[in-house]
Amino acid sequence: MRTQCNLAALLGLVTLAAADLRHQPLPAKHRRAVSSGIIYDGQIASSYDFVIVGGGLAGLVLASRLSEDANTTVLVLEAGDTGDAVRSSIDVPGNAYYSSLLGTTYDWQFTTVAQPALNNHEVAWPRGRVLGGSTAVNGMYLVRPSQLEFDTWAQLQDGAAGANDWAWESLFPMMRKSENFTAPPPDISDEGAIQYNIASHGTSGPVHYSYPGFLVPAVGNWTETLDWIGIVPNPDPDGGQGWGAFIATSSINPDNFTRSYSRSAYIDPLPPRSNLAILPNATVTRLILTQDGTNVKATQVEYAAYDGAPVQTVGVNKEAILSGGAIGSPTVLMHSGIGPQNILQPLGISTYVNLPGVGQHLQDHLSGQVVFSTSAETAASLESSQTPGETGSSAFLSFINSAIAYPNITDLLGDYAPTFQSDINANLSWASSTLVPSTDPTVIKGYQATYNALANTIMPSQVGQVELLFSLTGTSFGANTIAIQAAIQHPFSRGQLYINSTNAFDKPVIDPRYLSHPADIIMLREGLKLARTLGETQPLNAVITGELSPGTTAVNTDPEWDAWLVGIVGTEYHPASSCAMLPLESGGVVDPTLRVYGTSNIRVVDSSIFPIEFSAHLMVPTYGMAEQAAQMIRQFWNEGLSPSNTTATAPASFPSMTGTSGSGGSGSGSKSAAIALSPAGAFVLLATAALAFLAL
Repeated sequence: MRTQCNLAALLGLVTLAAADLRHQPLPAKHRRAVSSGIIYDGQIASSYDFVIVGGGLAGLVLASRLSEDANTTVLVLEAGDTGDAVRSSIDVPGNAYYSSLLGTTYDWQFTTVAQPALNNHEVAWPRGRVLGGSTAVNGMYLVRPSQLEFDTWAQLQDGAAGANDWAWESLFPMMRKSENFTAPPPDISDEGAIQYNIASHGTSGPVHYSYPGFLVPAVGNWTETLDWIGIVPNPDPDGGQGWGAFIATSSINPDNFTRSYSRSAYIDPLPPRSNLAILPNATVTRLILTQDGTNVKATQVEYAAYDGAPVQTVGVNKEAILSGGAIGSPTVLMHSGIGPQNILQPLGISTYVNLPGVGQHLQDHLSGQVVFSTSAETAASLESSQTPGETGSSAFLSFINSAIAYPNITDLLGDYAPTFQSDINANLSWASSTLVPSTDPTVIKGYQATYNALANTIMPSQVGQVELLFSLTGTSFGANTIAIQAAIQHPFSRGQLYINSTNAFDKPVIDPRYLSHPADIIMLREGLKLARTLGETQPLNAVITGELSPGTTAVNTDPEWDAWLVGIVGTEYHPASSCAMLPLESGGVVDPTLRVYGTSNIRVVDSSIFPIEFSAHLMVPTYGMAEQAAQMIRQFWNEGLSPSNTTATAPASFPSMTGTSGSGGSGSGSKSAAIALSPAGAFVLLATAALAFLAL
């Protein structure tokens, strides 16, 4: 809510020469249309040291940090527009709910394939298609994962060099580096019963972490109500123990109550930098590769303004960095010939690196909600009433949902929790052999490793297994309603993403395989039952006048909950893990230096590299990861190291001809067989309907 032969070398030189004729370096007055580096006339230089694919969260962090070195040139290629024409929809926090850009041209408007466990319904997967990416359109929650989750990520690297760069002790300062925290004023703090520990926050970073300038009074009931059912308020949710109940920080600039997102934080405030160019409306179609010893190397990046537009290229002097997110980055890799050979070969795409993990491990937070009628004021009712002097103010329009809680497995299941964990462990072999979309043994090994980490490290801990969100911005039942949402945080259900066309403008096949692992429905059901309990608990129950959905007369038993929830669940907008950082022998895509296996100068820097989902929203860990990546890349090149000497090697089969067999055709990719669910253990099997809802 709230991405060998001399003839080949000669052809490469000819291509580069042609590129030089098209894109001679431009005079400074043409090279930069504005001080922040955004190019409005489409004119860029012929090559750059770093070409960043994607101008979303991570891409703009990298652009800002890498271009701090004045002798380094940086280009960002962003598929979407600048967002200048819709700044009010972006900048005003409340417009995330009342004037959303979702469903417009500023949204990729992805959808999943039909989901068997959701009665074959497709699920909408919105993603920001604009400078700033999803940080320009999301619900602005700034929530950190817990220390154990980051440490588990590092441990999954099996001791590889650089693994500790992703542990809590390394990422905590990077998250703080991105942060400019402002404490709430006393009236807001008292109204919302807000707690925080200033020592856990950064105060000089680019991204504003703060609180709305107006709170609906019911927010103040949240943590007390959770406390009554045994989920205690957390006075320091950002210090490594992110469980319990609290009021989350939001990406709001408290000076003017505007959205603080990757563009406004990292790009707009920059002084003039002639070494930085950001080109909007430029969809990357593929990386052009050449042999580099035992690896392959990106020499150019190919892009076009729209489907059918002339294809252009720009040279890569040092690195190509993919920051297209969990959908964009694996898609570009596959179109470039890096990915599962069984997907690429039927399309006629030459396989430069057979990397079966690309597009695997796809995960998301699946969410549902219980809706109540209320006698209390809600932001939606105030907004619709247009109370003079209040709803038109910037402070009022800064109100967004921020009350949150993370119950652990014992909070959800009580005494049944140990049996539940035992059932999961007893079925680990079944799950990794039956539910994994790939038949590749390395990918299966990676699934086994992440399943084991979830079942035996994270689940028995205090880390939250479900997220609860208190929504006061209206529901489909009207303005005078509130909702309590529940979302699975560490899904055992994993999916895949792959291309089925050689046209880079065709959307990829997205299959998260929601609820394919029956443990997930149990956790989600119990989270929704907990949401109902909260509506019946003091002091919140004093303003609840009834349950509208599912309704206590309609749904009470576990089978009734299971049958109902699959009809209302949808994404919480947190796709991840499709270019997982795991060992190569475990189906990994990138190593701990973020470099793609089998390549010498291609990295992935975005949420696709997380090997597991976190019990948190993904903005904060991605900001921290991008800051770490920028520091890592700058140190690497400033120390004069050679990338080819530090990268792990994947089996590479460099074709004698570059590119694909066609530029705009389509074909059928390899699709895996339907999932066969095992009846093992005490799990509940699914056969009911689903309809996605958008949980902002």
